[in-house]
Amino acid sequence: MKAPRAALALAALLLVGACSDGAAVTKSAPLNSVSTTVAVTTPVTTPLTTPVTMPAPSTTVAATDPVTAAPTTTEPLPVPEPSPEPRAPEPYTVLGTIEIPKLHVSKTLLEGVTLTTLDKGPGHWPGSAMPGHRGNVVVAGHRTSHDRPFRNIDRLVAGDQVIFTTPDGRFVYTVVSSEVVDPDALRIIDQTDADTATLFACTPPGSTKFRLVVHLQLAPGA
Repeated sequence: MKAPRAALALAALLLVGACSDGAAVTKSAPLNSVSTTVAVTTPVTTPLTTPVTMPAPSTTVAATDPVTAAPTTTEPLPVPEPSPEPRAPEPYTVLGTIEIPKLHVSKTLLEGVTLTTLDKGPGHWPGSAMPGHRGNVVVAGHRTSHDRPFRNIDRLVAGDQVIFTTPDGRFVYTVVSSEVVDPDALRIIDQTDADTATLFACTPPGSTKFRLVVHLQLAPGA
């Protein structure tokens, strides 16, 4: 089969280029002629007289919108409501759940700290921080009456977990310390710049003489 003419022509050009070494070859007669004249010409170098100016790179900067930093907001500290009358009526309001794994406690978390609420389960002090938010989450519970959810909070030690689950998410707090205070020590509901929580109940069990208070802080990454 004969090679296509284009391929033969390309092969011929490559061969000439490889052998010429920069010199032009002129054939004045066919190969079967008696005489063949080969003229060798020397390429003439013309000095460059006109400088070549390369186009400058574009310096046009596309217009962009100004960068605006995201607004930084600081959640204001909550303001707890005053201490209520012990048996003042409160609506049954569910906020979420509270779990204390070490004590095998898992209860509904209600809103309110009067006996009408605490008789049904642990209650959140109205106006104190909500779980997962800036401030101090204050929660009360019974130790001896009804289902006694806080009966053994005196066994909690540093590092033990208390877990709150609300519509905002699941928040793990760890025990920092505990103390016994007088019933009128309302400083335990004070709000803090840090994310903290406070559990409290009457002590000793069966008495209202003192309050057992457990202090917690929000676990890193919770």
